[in-house]
Amino acid sequence: MKNISMMILVLAIITFLFYPVDIIAQTSGDSSQSGGFQADTPSVLGGGFQGPGLDVSTVEQALRMSDDSAVILRGNIIQHLGKDNYLFQDGTGSITVDIDDDKWRGVTVKPENLVEIQGEVDKDWNSIEIDVHRIAIVN
Repeated sequence: MKNISMMILVLAIITFLFYPVDIIAQTSGDSSQSGGFQADTPSVLGGGFQGPGLDVSTVEQALRMSDDSAVILRGNIIQHLGKDNYLFQDGTGSITVDIDDDKWRGVTVKPENLVEIQGEVDKDWNSIEIDVHRIAIVN
């Protein structure tokens, strides 16, 4: 009986320690109106950074960025390439974007929709793509 009580106590403590992280992740809001990555909106728990965030980049610029660089792109998703991969295009070029199912968050996108994607550059030895963290329709 002592072992079960001790496990319940440890589980309760671990749950309490990590619960605020989940609240911040779920309630951070839509950053598409602030210009990217929640720079202008403090968290609902108070505090946070208020000031400029990342600027919107082009595909051409993203192709020159280093691996794991944060990026915001505006353009169109013009083709599904299979699995989680899509072809994204703006006025400067095109690039593969990797959008996991949970990142769509109920958004339905057509090729004619202007979208903003926020993510990071993922460079392998033979390819470059954008790992998308958030997607929103701009128009």
